[in-house]
Amino acid sequence: MKAVIIAAGKGKRLKHYTETLPKCMLKVGDKTILEWQIAVLRSSGINDISVIRGYQADRINLSDCKYYFNERYEFNNILNSLMCAKNEIESDTIISYSDILYERKVVAQFLCSSHEISVVADVDWKKQYEGRDEHPISEAENVFWGEGNRLIEIGKKMDRKAEATGEFIGMIKLSGQGADKFKKLYEQAKRLFWGKPFISANTFENAYLTDMIQYLINEGEDVYGVAIEGGWREIDTVADYEKACRDASEKDFLSVS
Repeated sequence: MKAVIIAAGKGKRLKHYTETLPKCMLKVGDKTILEWQIAVLRSSGINDISVIRGYQADRINLSDCKYYFNERYEFNNILNSLMCAKNEIESDTIISYSDILYERKVVAQFLCSSHEISVVADVDWKKQYEGRDEHPISEAENVFWGEGNRLIEIGKKMDRKAEATGEFIGMIKLSGQGADKFKKLYEQAKRLFWGKPFISANTFENAYLTDMIQYLINEGEDVYGVAIEGGWREIDTVADYEKACRDASEKDFLSVS
């Protein structure tokens, strides 16, 4: 099992906190966000970890990781940033945003999924938005799934937004076959949509990871949801970060229960 962490962005909503640091290098308790992620992954038996850098790349310098550089991080978005490490997307691979904190039990539950393409979604997601005035609930990357947790829709702009099953937390898992399908359809979409609108993005260059997942669904690939109830948090705004610092404890992220 490998892990690829997308950490190229600045995190503009964190204002002064990210003037000289990438968002993932902000400290929560005694570790940075990225160090928490890596600690949880390694405690779950995942040691082959790659990080995609961009903004203030030299400030992300943790040992025992492989690094890739998105030289166009100012001009593209999460999907194309991810593909800077496309050679790492093979066999069993977890792909993660770099601005989320999650407990070990989330990874343990995710690893149990046997599907080729899986995503983690919090079905108790609305609690995350209590008091988050800087990040309203309308901006959630939601999922809607049907029988057997098979995804039908994913993204911020869904036809079934009001019926959302949960919130995508920013983690997907690909088996070897799933990785091949993901990369093949990415190349197909790139040929067809470069410089053009793509799912919810104005252009393919600015596509989110959720746009690619929706494209997989549209092309007939099965994507399945792994349901969790809490056990994670997103660090997107100043309020998010300051609350995480107030709440921080090692047990929050490395505990199983």
